[in-house]
Amino acid sequence: MTLQRRLVFQARPVHLLTLQQRTPSQLRLLNSQRRCLSVATTQQKKQKQKTSSSTTNAGESVITHRNGILDPFFNDQQKQVIPQYPRKTAEDVASLKTPPTRTRMLSRDFIDDCLYNPNYGYFSKQAVIFSPEMDFDFTELRDHLEFMNVLGKMYKDIEGEIDEVDEVARQVWHTPTELFKPWYGYAVAKYMVSEYKLNLYPHKDLIIYEMGAGNGTLMMNILDYIRTYEPSVYKRTQYNIIEISGKLAERQSESQDVRDVTQQHTCVKIINKSIFDWDIHVPDECFFLGMEVIDNFAHDVIRYDLETLQPYQALVSIDEKGDYSELYEPAGNDALISRYLATRKQTRYRSPILSRKLWHKFLQLMPLGPNMTQPEFIPTKLFLFLETLKRYFPNHRMILSDFSQLPDAVEGVDGPVVQTRYRGTMVPCSTYMVQPGWFDIFFPTNFELLREMYLLVCRGTRAGSDKSVKVITHREFCERYGDIERTTTRSGENPMLMYYENMKFLIT
Repeated sequence: MTLQRRLVFQARPVHLLTLQQRTPSQLRLLNSQRRCLSVATTQQKKQKQKTSSSTTNAGESVITHRNGILDPFFNDQQKQVIPQYPRKTAEDVASLKTPPTRTRMLSRDFIDDCLYNPNYGYFSKQAVIFSPEMDFDFTELRDHLEFMNVLGKMYKDIEGEIDEVDEVARQVWHTPTELFKPWYGYAVAKYMVSEYKLNLYPHKDLIIYEMGAGNGTLMMNILDYIRTYEPSVYKRTQYNIIEISGKLAERQSESQDVRDVTQQHTCVKIINKSIFDWDIHVPDECFFLGMEVIDNFAHDVIRYDLETLQPYQALVSIDEKGDYSELYEPAGNDALISRYLATRKQTRYRSPILSRKLWHKFLQLMPLGPNMTQPEFIPTKLFLFLETLKRYFPNHRMILSDFSQLPDAVEGVDGPVVQTRYRGTMVPCSTYMVQPGWFDIFFPTNFELLREMYLLVCRGTRAGSDKSVKVITHREFCERYGDIERTTTRSGENPMLMYYENMKFLIT
């Protein structure tokens, strides 16, 4: 198999278009890429002497983030007035019917609003999770190429139906849960049951919480497996779904309704709520699932001052026309960012940006060189999720799975893939500052760092001191717990093992 073919399953499909190929509708969607500006402070006096600056209505000094020596000749935003808009959070604008203007937001609040606003957010109106009507019989397929051809035809059919409704329409994306059902869900179930029987059975119930259950496919497959192969465990099973999307919560309920009454699972409870709004203490020992969910957790953006290497946090400024500017201020006045950076400092992790000291010195010697480092996207909402688990689910066992790396990502450390769909083609973007609701924004996860952060937040221990917290690859998990024979083609190839090579698991 070539690397190019594997990339199809390394991320949701991305196809590049040149500017000449893009239509006016596409260009309007992509036109939200804006200049990067940084808010200067008293600590930047030396830096301000070397850069051109402008002021806000309140007299706040602003400098342009320069990319290089030619930047002043091509950047017409060097000496503009930046209005002092009020700062708001995603929660503050959740009731709006249209995206906010005349506002400043931390980058994580802007991304959160783009994805989850209940009125215009991406998951409120655009996302469609691909789910084949019939399960694939891999033992009847010649090889993985035939599987890809069959899958491609299904994609073309469903996207054709969507394009008849709107040329800039819903995105259709796939997950291993849907492509390899029921066998992928069976593997997750087998892992949980084995751990449950080893540690809790028969004295305690099998209690499962799933965050962001999509179409409800994983829930159905897990419960089908337990009912069929572990009937005594099934009698003691409770399955709870925490779903932020009202539409997806309805879809999860409908996944049961279409079945015969005798085949429905009565142990399921669906809670239409964001995990970040969770306020119920769950003292029971339980399993907490998050499959292909944390990639859409909003991140903050930081850059480092080239002279001091002090972090600066990004703000997205939205003017009266809905255009975006990226502003920077010293990190420290946002509690979540501060907690994240302080906790990360306790680990062995060091940002790749901070390791380029000689390069930074060289850039400082350049006339009109860059004044700040490349951006780094930090998973502050993922960190908040860990804090939520610690506070409300103190006796949990966690299973997380998602992308560990992504191709065609926005520039920067752990940068996201930002893309929209236009007439059956995925159009990628080079910035996260895009029209809210029309674009999927998803991030890779540094699972090795996540493990260390998890140990500090949820276990109170340093990395390496708890062998029960493991990071394994998608392939390793499927080989250990999956029914490999059922996903093997006639040629001996196994798509469930071959694809999604850029996904990992964190199991605790």
